Amino acid sequence: MFEFIRRHQRLMLLVLLVLILPSFVLIGVSGYTNFATGDKEIVQIGDSGITVQEFDQARRAQLEEAQRNSPDGFDIERYDTPAIRQQLLDNMIDQRVLINVATQERFSASDAVLRESIAATPAFQENGVFSPKLYEERLRGAGIEARTYEQSERAQLALARVLEPVVGTAHILPSVVGQLERALTEARQIRVKQFSQADYLEQVDVTDAELQEWYDKNKQSLEIPEQVTAEFLLLDEAAATASVGTPDEAQLQHYYEQNKSRFVLPARAHISHILVALTAGASDSEREQAHAKAKQIATAAQADNANFAELAKTQSEDAGSASQGGDLGWIVYGSWPAALQNAVFSLPTGAVSDVIEGPSGFHIFKVLETEPERGQSFEQAKTQIEQELRTQMAAESFAEIATVLTDLVYENEDSLQPAAQTLGLPLHVAAGITRQGLLDASQVQGDNAAASSPYWVTLNDSRVRQSLFAPISLKDRKNSGVLELSPDTIIALRVADVIPAYVPEFAQVKDSLVERLRHEKALALAVAEGEAELKRLQADNTLERVGFTPAEQVSRSDFGVFTEADLNTIMAVDTQTLPTYVGIQGADQYRLVEVLEDIPGTVSPQGEQFIAARMSPLLGNSEAQAVLQVLRQEQGVKILPAAAEEINPTSQD
Repeated sequence: MFEFIRRHQRLMLLVLLVLILPSFVLIGVSGYTNFATGDKEIVQIGDSGITVQEFDQARRAQLEEAQRNSPDGFDIERYDTPAIRQQLLDNMIDQRVLINVATQERFSASDAVLRESIAATPAFQENGVFSPKLYEERLRGAGIEARTYEQSERAQLALARVLEPVVGTAHILPSVVGQLERALTEARQIRVKQFSQADYLEQVDVTDAELQEWYDKNKQSLEIPEQVTAEFLLLDEAAATASVGTPDEAQLQHYYEQNKSRFVLPARAHISHILVALTAGASDSEREQAHAKAKQIATAAQADNANFAELAKTQSEDAGSASQGGDLGWIVYGSWPAALQNAVFSLPTGAVSDVIEGPSGFHIFKVLETEPERGQSFEQAKTQIEQELRTQMAAESFAEIATVLTDLVYENEDSLQPAAQTLGLPLHVAAGITRQGLLDASQVQGDNAAASSPYWVTLNDSRVRQSLFAPISLKDRKNSGVLELSPDTIIALRVADVIPAYVPEFAQVKDSLVERLRHEKALALAVAEGEAELKRLQADNTLERVGFTPAEQVSRSDFGVFTEADLNTIMAVDTQTLPTYVGIQGADQYRLVEVLEDIPGTVSPQGEQFIAARMSPLLGNSEAQAVLQVLRQEQGVKILPAAAEEINPTSQD
């Protein structure tokens, strides 16, 4: 059941999308009472209308939003279809109808309701609580004044009063919920016998006459779309690195010293100490007394360094380490004041130092363990340093190269050769690029198939294809400009040749058609044998049944190996007499399904609650759509003939 609901979320989204009011037309009720004159209307709504200019502005805003939200590249053909244009126009009509109704009925939102709505917006909350600071920051970041936003929000709340009562009061009947749950949980116990296309391939042959006949009947399906051959310059990390020279010895040595901590671990020592503390501003006599005490302790520790820990416990005035026998742990060379550090690292392991004055008093140190400096020497790290330094140099010059490349491409609009020669970039050629993607290498003449290029991913980027098929590139053969595909990848393009769409000659496709027809004929044999056995079993279900899989259970919430359409076929079988049989043809096999048992659906409180929670919004939105249609009639909505040209223009903008 849950899987079924998940699979059908698209239905809910489609219903909701019709009710979504595009943000780029939410400028408050008052903004819709004044319209520019002289612009051609495409829809009349009472005494007002929607003009070509308004529709065009909304469409461009929608495309810009889609482009901002397309990290993998923006393809205008995907986002500017007649269906999407129609949906946008419908949204604008519904929005205008709602505005008219809200205005006529004097719907409004109080200050209290406005505050509650803004406070409940997740974008303005921190830890679930409204944050005035975050509210101001978000609006400021979007370039919107608080007053403007609040006016728009108040208008939206007023518009919501038109349909929210319909959506919010929708209730699906318990009897309907029960029927839905029974349908979702109803199951069939089945067995399957598969007739696979692959098992019949050796039984089929294809004659030249069959190939010619198939070609004559279906050659339009083989049409190769319009394609271009493109010249391009690619500036990426590899190209930028190749453009820089090899660093000299001095540069390498300097880099090593600047980054030595990455290549070398400094020496370190595990030490203990005894501290005779000295307060700030101590007198000379106090200093002498402290020094004398420290000297006495040092003499004792040096005489019996094995007893250092006990001396630290009784004599050290460092409360933090005294209880640990003076243990300070490991210290790294370079992390201490020079006087203390030099004294400690000059001692051999196990030795006790003389009295050393430090910021907090007089110290006596004992070195418990030492580890020398370790890591890569300059010579050992030299190869790595050269690679890193070249990468760094390339990154620094990338922007400069990109600027020069852009200038040269625009200054020499008819050729990429000057830019290639000036920057030392190779001029690549790639063929077989279409509006929809890259042709297979077998469909491209020559050795420059884009699909076989090491840069095929870049060439298949929708932004690259869109640029190549722009009028300035396709018709005028001018440089397409410079595209920044990522922070470290820039490409300059030019159409070198255009090949119109064509149907390949029979000889060109004959070899590929052989396999295609063999598979078609093998599938036909599989289907024929499967259908023959289906008829035998339907005529007499007492016949021996062999080759079937073990019994399994399928339902509308668990399709098993079947598609949704296949499952619907299985569920539609008459189960009054069992077993019963049904055949299902797939792309490369025929399945003979034996239905053994009809398992009725069940009803549970949890299931009813789940379905009611999911279906009530769908019902509410459907009812809201019905209300919108009535409101459209009441408001006198009339879609004018000019709208057809905007939805499906004869020529693109």
